Amino acid sequence: MMDTYVAFDVETPNTRNDRMSAIGIALIKKNQIVDTFYTLIDPETYFNSFHMELTHIGPQTVKNAPNFQQIWPTLETYLDQGILLAHNATFDLHVLLACLKTYHIPWKSYIDYADTVRIGKACYPELDDHRLNTMCDALNIPLEHHNALSDAKACASLFTDFYERINTDLYIRTFDVAHNKTLKPY
Repeated sequence: MMDTYVAFDVETPNTRNDRMSAIGIALIKKNQIVDTFYTLIDPETYFNSFHMELTHIGPQTVKNAPNFQQIWPTLETYLDQGILLAHNATFDLHVLLACLKTYHIPWKSYIDYADTVRIGKACYPELDDHRLNTMCDALNIPLEHHNALSDAKACASLFTDFYERINTDLYIRTFDVAHNKTLKPY
């Protein structure tokens, strides 16, 4: 079993979902959250009103924030430490990869990840749905929804619960960056 996981969550400025306005990261080692990181990011694009209301992030909020290219060395240090985790992981992965592509930043060809929605369905099939806020309510995990750091920490807390209940290794997938798809498990 792998012992290092990187839970992350991104917020986006608009429905294109190809830029970030914030990212939160929670690092898990030996099933404990050992470090967190959060930053606003200047997406260098427009914000729509829906996303500004949802995330409380807008042009003024990110005015002095780094752009993705400027913050990438720090993000890469975190993201390279283990298997990536996200709640509805393909969304967060696609935004991350779109940012890398936009800024012409090479990273990895394959990314190992697990989706806490999928694991949550296996652990708690009785829940009406497996949205982040529903699962956090059911497990009494604090959540300030649509705050990237709070969402990442909540995802990490869910995973630590799941890790105690089932073999989470069965839910690890590999994303093929060049072909923009998840590979079938072995």
